[in-house]
Amino acid sequence: MTALSAPRGAANARILGLGAYRPARVVPNSEVVEAIDSSDEWIQQRSGIKSRRFASPEETVQMMSVAASRTALERAGLSAAQVDCVVVATISHLLQLPAVAPAIAHELGTEGAAAFDISAACAGFCHGVALAADMVRGGSARHVLVIGVERLTDIVDFSDRGTAFIFADGAGAAVVGPSDEPGVGPVVWGSDGEQFDYIRQREDWRDVIGTDDAPGSGIMPHLTMQGNEVFRWASFAMAKVAQQALDAAGIGVDDLDLFVPHQANMRITDAMARSMKLPEHVRIARDVAEQGNTSAASIPLALDRLVQDGDARSGDTALLVGFGAGLSYAAQVVIVP
Repeated sequence: MTALSAPRGAANARILGLGAYRPARVVPNSEVVEAIDSSDEWIQQRSGIKSRRFASPEETVQMMSVAASRTALERAGLSAAQVDCVVVATISHLLQLPAVAPAIAHELGTEGAAAFDISAACAGFCHGVALAADMVRGGSARHVLVIGVERLTDIVDFSDRGTAFIFADGAGAAVVGPSDEPGVGPVVWGSDGEQFDYIRQREDWRDVIGTDDAPGSGIMPHLTMQGNEVFRWASFAMAKVAQQALDAAGIGVDDLDLFVPHQANMRITDAMARSMKLPEHVRIARDVAEQGNTSAASIPLALDRLVQDGDARSGDTALLVGFGAGLSYAAQVVIVP
């Protein structure tokens, strides 16, 4: 039997740098209420959202990703040529193929880095971080760029009272690389496909109707969500997943500095914090209030906001919990770069 060489990676992995891109346009609740017969008070009470960011036509998935990635690389002290792999978590890159990751890798100036997209919706960034850490430790890459990016305004029905006020656009990026000490804890992830229909595209792509003059210019498959069911699942089931991630990392809630859940809804964040009995010293990300729900981009955007506002410092211990369509989830403890 022929013996094969086995790759050897770093003993540990950590996040080396963070970057974020927020679209320029700020959209207050007052701009979305009329189409859904609602009010600013109702939206804030239901979700905690005061405003959100909408991308312009120029602020594409690729453009926002490249901007966030360049910041992350600069903060990590690395060049694009040192990136071995680019992982993009998104559900709003509207080409079925090719993936957007190779185009991003090329524009950044990587030297033929491996590049692929993953589709795990709001849990996508945490999935990407887990994959990146495993690559670094397994030896298939030394530096991995993980991007969470969405242009959800392309697939939102702005007359849908259940979703129109929730979703928004943006991008966040993290560079994962080797470390002397553990900086990314074991991932706790999974799915509950029995509840597959709770968050989904309303229409199948096969049902999109075009015309002879403009093929494919018909109905856009919009997002739809069973809000009450998702709220109950996320508020309670995800608190258990969060505790499992702490246990896997070998720490308790008292050891945490930051709690950075997917920015779905302020009520979900509050319910999870109560269920976990988070101590008062733990700083909780609440980026959803001004950013809205950006699905795969929400966790890196929220973590970067904490850092930029001075609420998080290098070396802090943060618990990340992503959850959403699928229903899919992933959680891990990380050290802030």
